[in-house]
Amino acid sequence: MWTPDRTLAIVFNGEIYNYLELRDELIAKGHHFRTDSDTEVLLASYREWGIDALRRFRGMFAFALWDAAQQQLMLARDPFGKKPLFVAEMPTGLVFASEINPLLEFPGIDRTLDDSVVGGYLVNRYVPGPDTFFRGVKKLQPGCYAMWRNGTTHMRRYWSPPLVSTRPDIAKFDDAVSEFETVFDDSVRIRMRSDAPYGAYLSGGIDSSAVVATMARHSTQPLRTFSVGFAERAYSELQFARMIADHFRTDHHELVVTPNEFIEVWPTAIEHRAAPVAEASDIPIMMLSRMASDTVKMVLTGEGADELFGGYPKHRAEGLIERYQRLMPPAIHDWLIAPAIRRLPYGARRIKIMVAAGGERRRQDRMRLWFGGTSTAECEALMGRASSPPAHDEDLAAAPFESPMRRALLFDQTSWLPDNLLERGDRMMMAASVEGRMPFMDIELAKLAARLPDQFLLGRRGGKAVLRAAMDRVLPKKIIARKKVGFRVPFNAWFRGPQRDLLKDHLVSSDSRVAGLCNRGVLRQLVDDHVDGRQNNEKILWSLVNLDMFLRIFDLRTDVP
Repeated sequence: MWTPDRTLAIVFNGEIYNYLELRDELIAKGHHFRTDSDTEVLLASYREWGIDALRRFRGMFAFALWDAAQQQLMLARDPFGKKPLFVAEMPTGLVFASEINPLLEFPGIDRTLDDSVVGGYLVNRYVPGPDTFFRGVKKLQPGCYAMWRNGTTHMRRYWSPPLVSTRPDIAKFDDAVSEFETVFDDSVRIRMRSDAPYGAYLSGGIDSSAVVATMARHSTQPLRTFSVGFAERAYSELQFARMIADHFRTDHHELVVTPNEFIEVWPTAIEHRAAPVAEASDIPIMMLSRMASDTVKMVLTGEGADELFGGYPKHRAEGLIERYQRLMPPAIHDWLIAPAIRRLPYGARRIKIMVAAGGERRRQDRMRLWFGGTSTAECEALMGRASSPPAHDEDLAAAPFESPMRRALLFDQTSWLPDNLLERGDRMMMAASVEGRMPFMDIELAKLAARLPDQFLLGRRGGKAVLRAAMDRVLPKKIIARKKVGFRVPFNAWFRGPQRDLLKDHLVSSDSRVAGLCNRGVLRQLVDDHVDGRQNNEKILWSLVNLDMFLRIFDLRTDVP
C-alpha cells in the first residue's frame, strides 16, 4: 500500500489488533483514511509518530516500510516475534521475506550449511536468533527494527519484555485476578476482529480453555473449535477438549493422528519451516490446520500463557536448583549423584532432567537444558568439539533479577517463544493458510504479568495461580484441577517399535548426513540404548533425526574439518 502522496509504501504481514482505537486517535489529529484496513492505520501511525509508533501496536507483524523522502527502508518485527522476518544482506542490496525458502531462490544468496549453529540447535532443539541453518540468512530479532539506507543497515531494539524493567507492585491477589480478567478479556476481544470465519484450537488444558471461554462470552454464534490427538490414550487430551466443547456448546471438530499419517507429513513440515522440526507437536498442528482450513481462515490459540504466568515445572524448580547448588559441592554432584541417576531405569526421564539441571552451574545452559535434548557437555561429546553458546545468552544471564523464576521467564520470552513455539505456530498454520492469533501474547498482558510477585504466578496448584483463579468460576473444576500435561507425541515408543528402522536409517546408516557432524560411536550408543530400552533418549534422537531429514531435503553438505 502507498500513501496518496506516494512518499510512503509498505509491505505488511500480520495484524494490528488495536487499529480501530489508533484510527480514531489519528482522525482526531487530522488524518484522513480511504480504507478500513489496519495497513493504512500503520502507515498513518508512522507518519504521525515515526519509530515510536511501533510501541503503540498491539499485534503481530513483520513489515517493510519505504520512506521515499528519507530514501530509507525500515524493517520491523513485533515485540514477541509472532511473525518471522528473514533477511539476507548482499553486496547488491538487502533481500527480505517472511519465509526462508523464497530467499534461497534469490541469485547469489549463500545457502550453504552454517555448521557453527548445530551445537546450539542440539542443546536448544532450535536455532536461537539471529542465526539460521543457512550462512546467508538471518532473522530480525523480536522487538527490533532495522534501517537500511545507502547500502548500510542499522538494527535497534524498540521493545524489551517488561520483566526487564518492571518490579512487582500488585500486593493483593484479588486485585491481580481482577486486573487479569480485564486485560485478558480485552486481549481476546480485539483478536476476534475479523472479516473471515474464525475459530479456536482447543487442547483441553487451562490455557486454550480460557481462550474459548472468553471467546464464547463475546460471540453471538457457536464457536468452531478444533482438537487433535492420538490413538494412544496416554498421549491424547481429546476427552478434556470435548468436555470444554460441550460446556460452551461449540461446533467441535477432532482429528486423530496415526503413526503412518504422522510420518507421511513429517518431511512437508520440515520443508515449510526450512529447518528441523523442533517439537513433534508441530506436525499434528499442521495437520489440524489443514482440517480447520475447510471452514475457517483464522484461529485463536493458547500459546504464551506458561511463558508469561509461570506454568512450567522448571519455573518452580529453579529456586530449588539454586539452593541445591549452594549446598552441594560440584565434585560430589558430578562423581556421586549424576552417575547414580544415569543408572535409573528407562522411565525416570523427568528425574534425570532435574538432576542434569542441578549439575548445570551456568544459568543459561540450564535454561536450555530444561527443554533441550542434551546438556552442553553431552552435546560436545556427541559432536567431538566445543560448542559456543549464542551471543545474546550473556546479556540475558546478566539481567538484574533476584528471582530465579523471573530469570527463567525472561529466557522463555526472548528465546524459547520466538525461535521455537511462535515460529512453529506461524509456519505450521500458515502452511495451511490459517492465521493463528494468540491472546496471551499481548504487550498489555505482559506488562501486567511483570507486576505480579512470584507467589501470584506459582501458586499451589501447578503454576499460573492468577489465571487459574480467574477461570475458577468459568471452567469445569476438572480442567482447573488438572496437572499440566503438555502436547506430547508418542515418538519415544515409535522409535523403539514401528519406526525403529526409520531411526536407524537417519542416524547410523551409510546414507546418514547427520553422522558426518557427530562422533559415530557416541551416536550409535544413543540409538542402541534407546531401542534396547536402557535409556529414554527421545529428545536428542528426535533432534538428530529431524536434522538429518532437513539436511537431505535441502541437500546440505556436512563436510566438517
